[in-house]
Amino acid sequence: MINTEEKQKIFGKNISKYRKSKGYTQNQLAEKLDISREHLAKIETAKRGLSINLLYKISEILSVPEKDFFNFD
Repeated sequence: MINTEEKQKIFGKNISKYRKSKGYTQNQLAEKLDISREHLAKIETAKRGLSINLLYKISEILSVPEKDFFNFD
């Protein structure tokens, strides 16, 4: 069973994976989200959480259903 810390890391990696698959740099996506690149980097490395509203924005911009970020397999 995957613990919470591992899930957070996978969640961040999933955001990074989808961001890269859509051709966005951290700077580009952060600008669209109106956050700093550093903030996005911390989300992607599980050093910082995010609000549900920010998750919705990421999902919308990347055209990825929210549930796909929670794929821990």
